[in-house]
Amino acid sequence: VQLQAFGGGLVQAGGSLILSCEITGRSLYTYSMGWFRQAPGKEREFVCAWSWGNYTNYADSVKDRFTIVRVHARNTVYLQMHSLKEEDTGVYYCGANQWGSVYSADHEYDYWGQGTLVTVSS
Repeated sequence: VQLQAFGGGLVQAGGSLILSCEITGRSLYTYSMGWFRQAPGKEREFVCAWSWGNYTNYADSVKDRFTIVRVHARNTVYLQMHSLKEEDTGVYYCGANQWGSVYSADHEYDYWGQGTLVTVSS
């Protein structure tokens, strides 16, 4: 299983951005997906997760602003980010776990993408 994240960039506060995470090597049916982020000088933190059955889990800091969406036909999971804040800045990673749950702990994830940088300016 390989994951590749795309879509990071520079955006102004209040703006929107969509990240994508493409899985190759295995269908999304098998795995649950999560997004995590790591700000400079901080530990990686949970953002949101999706599992088969359309179960989702969001960190309080992104609820009502971020949405995780999967498109099965593309074997891709998207992270739609709106009303971005400076504190959303960081490297965003997608992860896949084979146990089918919306885990918020990164050690539960088996595979990781390379990360994509999101910078939100004031």
